[in-house]
Amino acid sequence: MKTWMRQGRLGVMTALSLALAACSLAPDYHRPAAPVPDQFPLTAAAGAQASALPAWRDVFRDPRLQALIELALHNNRDLRIAVERVEEARAQFGIVQSDRLPTIGAQGTEQATHTPANMRNGGPDSPAVNRSFVAGVGMTAFELDFFGRVRNLSESAYQQFLLTEQARRTVQLGLIAQTAEAYFNLRAAQALHDLMDKTLEAREGSLKLVQARFDVGVASDLDLAQAQAQLDTVRADRVAAERAMAQAGNALQLILGMPVPEDLPAPLPFGRDQLLQAIPAGLPSQLLERRPDIIGAEHGLKAANAEIGAARAAFFPRITLTGLLGFASPELGGLFGGSQRYWQFSPQIQMPLFAGGVKGNLDLAKARNNIAIATYEKTIQTAFREVADGLAGEATYSRQLDAVRDTEASALRALKLAEIRYETGVDSYLQVQTAQVNLYGIQQQFIQLGTAALSNRVELYKALGGGWSAADLPARED
Repeated sequence: MKTWMRQGRLGVMTALSLALAACSLAPDYHRPAAPVPDQFPLTAAAGAQASALPAWRDVFRDPRLQALIELALHNNRDLRIAVERVEEARAQFGIVQSDRLPTIGAQGTEQATHTPANMRNGGPDSPAVNRSFVAGVGMTAFELDFFGRVRNLSESAYQQFLLTEQARRTVQLGLIAQTAEAYFNLRAAQALHDLMDKTLEAREGSLKLVQARFDVGVASDLDLAQAQAQLDTVRADRVAAERAMAQAGNALQLILGMPVPEDLPAPLPFGRDQLLQAIPAGLPSQLLERRPDIIGAEHGLKAANAEIGAARAAFFPRITLTGLLGFASPELGGLFGGSQRYWQFSPQIQMPLFAGGVKGNLDLAKARNNIAIATYEKTIQTAFREVADGLAGEATYSRQLDAVRDTEASALRALKLAEIRYETGVDSYLQVQTAQVNLYGIQQQFIQLGTAALSNRVELYKALGGGWSAADLPARED
């Protein structure tokens, strides 16, 4: 009976070690107060509730842009790297988590010792080689986590995993915004190119008119030179627009991670209807808590907090258990006999006495925790500024576009009047030239301003945390 009790001692100690609830020396976690105002500027009265943003497919309405975003989400290399970073962190957490459980495995050993004749216990005639065989189930160096060192290391690894997952979401959200902005830049370059084609046609008509008047002696050499200069200016701008189109296409192709397909859906007309007209921005600054970079920064803060607990636990004794339960025999053939039962139990305790590195590790953990706090607060402040900038754009771009649209209509009327006055001989061609330059500049400004307004709405959507889905993740390549 006593023999079996001894044999079961290892199992009892293992079960006891698993049942022990380790204490934790990590500081109690408290989320730092957000160092930003409670309300965003340029919003309505306080008390409104922040609503969840719609998924990106409901925000970006252009079918061609939707197809491009889907391609980017499945082919972009930055997002693939981010996804694999998540898997890397998940595996690292699994490794650290396994330290909280004992490592138990089957083990078999043979030991052979050759002893000189004058050192043999049985005399010179005893065997020169002594052999022993041991086989059983063993546990190696399992730490009894009385002070929470292993638990806090596991918690830190878990929070790092969650941080990496939020970093993946941040990359995904940024990729959606980058794709949309690259697409809008390409559409803007195409719109400017179309404008220059139309302007070039109009300037050629003006040049023919001046040439005809010059041929009959009504127009001067100066009028003809001015009309030619206007035409040449647009030609140069058209070449620049072609270059901008090529560069915008290259940028889009890099984001997609593949050549832009030719069989994309037909696009919507370039304008405001390509995006959701009113993004539900919400009002309270607490809505920033859904941004993945802020969520990730808090996970980093929690990881640093757990590291303090692990560093504190290093000041206390570490108790580890090693044991083996099985059979031992001097002969392999009789190893598993009923009388050959064998057990070994080796507890070990380590207590630091003079170890300056232990104190240094605690100071390091505290410094990293302070860095994590500052990083979390700075992330919130940056996010607040990004949302505030986006709201400022939403509040002003529309009115500015309306004003430029009215200016374009006035410039168009001025050009028509200048052309009539020139054809009737009231004014010189200089008035026509001035009116053409004004209209041309305003039309370019309108396209550029409209693109900026679209990009601002995309940036606001991104700043508010966006809408995302796990289904948008690229497939892993095993």
